Amino acid sequence: MTTLLSTPTPARKLSRGTMWSVLALSVLLSFGFFSLLVLGGASTDFNIVGAVLLAAIIYVALSFVMSRIVEGRRKATDRLATGLVTSAFVVALLPLISLVYTAVSNGLNRFDGDFFNSSMRNVVGQGGGGLHAIIGTLEITAAATLISVPIGIMTAVYLVEYGTGRLSRAITVLVDVMTGIPSIVAGLFAFALFALFFGPGIRFGIGGAVALSVLMIPVVVRSTEEMLKIVPNELREASLALGVPKWATVVKVVLPTAIGGIITGVMIAISRIIGETAPLLIICGMSTSMNYNLFSDRMATLPVFVYTQYSNQGTDTQAYLDRAWTGALVLILIVMVLNILARILSKVLAPKGTR
Repeated sequence: MTTLLSTPTPARKLSRGTMWSVLALSVLLSFGFFSLLVLGGASTDFNIVGAVLLAAIIYVALSFVMSRIVEGRRKATDRLATGLVTSAFVVALLPLISLVYTAVSNGLNRFDGDFFNSSMRNVVGQGGGGLHAIIGTLEITAAATLISVPIGIMTAVYLVEYGTGRLSRAITVLVDVMTGIPSIVAGLFAFALFALFFGPGIRFGIGGAVALSVLMIPVVVRSTEEMLKIVPNELREASLALGVPKWATVVKVVLPTAIGGIITGVMIAISRIIGETAPLLIICGMSTSMNYNLFSDRMATLPVFVYTQYSNQGTDTQAYLDRAWTGALVLILIVMVLNILARILSKVLAPKGTR
């Protein structure tokens, strides 16, 4: 008796090259459609955002239909879900890409040595630079960081390692409230505080640092608290079992283990405050001259510099706009450099087993 063994038919599958071809066709159709709109006079400018969105929609639709015909319903549903998630990621990136492209394309007009070597003292039209604003931003941000980081980290350590009872709950509620505080309220608080001691006309850099620290502290507390919570309790118990005091366990075991996440949280907090305009406009004011002293006179910062250049345009409008865009580009570059340094520091300072 002969038994016939039937071999299963291999499942059909769309190749990677086919999917890339579908993507290329989707991009071609979308960009061609928007190009025809421009050529036909229906639109004055080529809408790159709309073209990308339409290309994503066409790609998801075509890939679903082709997969449904060739691979079946189950695989088609999987491709549809993957396409929707990928499209959502692309849509989320579009504002960032558009922002960076706009800042770079407009900011390069004055991204020169004169901008980084001169202030706006006695400058009305062309020329001038933002050195005074760059120095002010770096000094005020550094002062705010020096104020906020120790307070934020120690508060987080208390909440995670020591805090129990009403005081811990009260601090948690206060931190939650401070997280959502409007930035202009922080500026008004700093102004009112220093006006009590120095009079209502007070304007200086350290006041801006205090205002920014009000915004920065809750971010540092929250991020540090979460990082400390994910440190395994076994590490604490092993240290305490060896007779190490509680404070030494926190300093030598817990904090070094979480240092990478803590540094990342601090950088997020710095990125949160470095672009603030309202509180600095209230307590620091604006100056066209160099001022290295945080404790004396008005001090310029890049956000306020950008705001004043855009809002107080002179007869040569383009010169003011160019300086404003270059100031915005420099601010973006400063944040990028600080984030890169934070990544490097978190790698260097992380425990050897986690590198």
